[in-house]
Amino acid sequence: MIRGRLPSEDIGTEVLISETFDRSQVAALRHAVAARAGAAGLTGDRLDDFVVAVNELLTNAVRHGGGTGHLTLWCEPRAITCEVADHGAGVGRLRDGKPAPDEPGGWGLYLVRELTDTFAIKSGPEGTAVRISSRTPG
Repeated sequence: MIRGRLPSEDIGTEVLISETFDRSQVAALRHAVAARAGAAGLTGDRLDDFVVAVNELLTNAVRHGGGTGHLTLWCEPRAITCEVADHGAGVGRLRDGKPAPDEPGGWGLYLVRELTDTFAIKSGPEGTAVRISSRTPG
């Protein structure tokens, strides 16, 4: 399943983080993303929103993607981009719009889409990769 489109170009040349993680590393990796994205120009609510979105992706990879994942964070001109990939069984059909208030699941990817400027997902039996970005000022 492809929702949005993962850009065909390679990962940006200024890689800030490239790390495999499991459950025990989620908090430390979230803090590292906040520090590196902040140093690269995201500030205030935009930084907070980006970090929440990345945390959702990390948590999903651990919970639903086989327990481990790989995060890559890089700079592009006027944007910070993050991709989280896992080797789980893939995600089912994504719903359009906001989940119903009483639905127990589906909120994570909804929040990711709402909190970032771009969202693309590629998923299948070999795993899932989600790429997000947020524009930096200037």
